[in-house]
Amino acid sequence: MANAIAIKLSSLRLAPPLPFLQSYRTTTAKHWIPKWKKDRAKKYLKFPLPDFNENVNEMPQEKIKQKMKERGILPPRPWQERAFYISATGGVFEPYVPPEGDGKASLVSTTRAKQTVQLLEKKSKSMMAVRKIKTYEEDFDAKEFALKAQDIYIKAHESLANGDKHALRTFVTEKAYPEFRHNSFSKTIRWKFLDSLEPPRVVHARCTDVISKENIFGQVTVRFHTRQQLAVYDRFGRLLHGSEILAKDVLEYVVFEKHLANLYGTWRVHDKIIPDWAPPKDPSKLTRIAPIETAAVEAAADEIKEEKTAVEAK
Repeated sequence: MANAIAIKLSSLRLAPPLPFLQSYRTTTAKHWIPKWKKDRAKKYLKFPLPDFNENVNEMPQEKIKQKMKERGILPPRPWQERAFYISATGGVFEPYVPPEGDGKASLVSTTRAKQTVQLLEKKSKSMMAVRKIKTYEEDFDAKEFALKAQDIYIKAHESLANGDKHALRTFVTEKAYPEFRHNSFSKTIRWKFLDSLEPPRVVHARCTDVISKENIFGQVTVRFHTRQQLAVYDRFGRLLHGSEILAKDVLEYVVFEKHLANLYGTWRVHDKIIPDWAPPKDPSKLTRIAPIETAAVEAAADEIKEEKTAVEAK
């Protein structure tokens, strides 16, 4: 009985669990047909490896050109082409010509009459430029833009008075930035915008393309008639120009520019138009060394000489 059970158990084969099952190929037959030998060889691509230890400096120029042609390498260029970005134009194209005596109550002259006729002729160009701007800015409106331009104008001058260079760059173009900063080093500026005598208005608009027809810039000239206060002090705290008490009426024609082709372009102060008939500005007070009287200098020199002679006599 025990022997029968042992024989039955020996005949059983305990198989491993299913996840550990592996299939093995037991046949040793090899599929080999001589006519497919070339096709099997085409599956592998043989190419010469470059020799990294070769000395290029000792090679002749013709050998170097030959190796570059074999490897498909272009010869080096003697110059370097770098991409550049034009964010602002270098000036004002077709600048606005203000009528003579603008801002005054009563003034009649032949030159002003001629200028008004010219402005009516150029008004059609401004209307076409505004239409061009609206193709890039659908919400552009001349009246709303004049108020927005006044806000940009105030922030630009406030950042200049506060000495904030980073904020100034956001409200002023690259062309106007050095003009704003010129002659303002080591000086204290006190500027204040009081009110507008007349509401700002758009008087001129132009569009132009730079390098390519798609790269379009827009310029809008806004007329400001405001009351402001300005005082400029030197590094010693002495008043150079203006006053913090007196207010003056200021008539300005400010050009704002925007890179219309740029999706993230903004309107910034670009330039100021100064008409030929504008009165000259008051010169600033110059800081100089206090004059020394020659008599006092000679007396001091005589005293020094007397002291030296007395010391030598002793």
